[in-house]
Amino acid sequence: MTARRIILAVTAAIGLFVGAWAALWPREFYDAFPGLGRIWIAIDGPFNEHLIRDVGALYLALAGASVAAIFSRTPDAARAVGVAWTVFGIPHLAYHLAHLESLAPLDVLGNVVSLGGSLALGLALLLPGLRRAARPTPTTLADTRTGGAMQG
Repeated sequence: MTARRIILAVTAAIGLFVGAWAALWPREFYDAFPGLGRIWIAIDGPFNEHLIRDVGALYLALAGASVAAIFSRTPDAARAVGVAWTVFGIPHLAYHLAHLESLAPLDVLGNVVSLGGSLALGLALLLPGLRRAARPTPTTLADTRTGGAMQG
């Protein structure tokens, strides 16, 4: 599996985890995200089921795009997914960076690492892939032996 496909699989997993939780169980997502006794959403304003479900749908859409790019196996599909994760990730991270004051230090670290990490994954998908070296053909081998001149 290539690095690009691994990154796509990780973004798909992130999107499925966050998206399914928020879209299917919005109240539980609001009250308990990210889990393990930490609370990042409920401290930021009143519950809004519509908004939470929309965020879940957005994450599910990003996950769907990541999965589609995995199966397409083309760099352009992966780059398009990278654009989507990056366009979403920049303002998402910026908002949270500006609103860290009500979080415990561990939660600040978790926010910055998780949101910065998903943004970094999106940015990584934008990078050009390494090209495989072309295999020499019999013609190019002959050209290298003769200094590029054809023998005749």
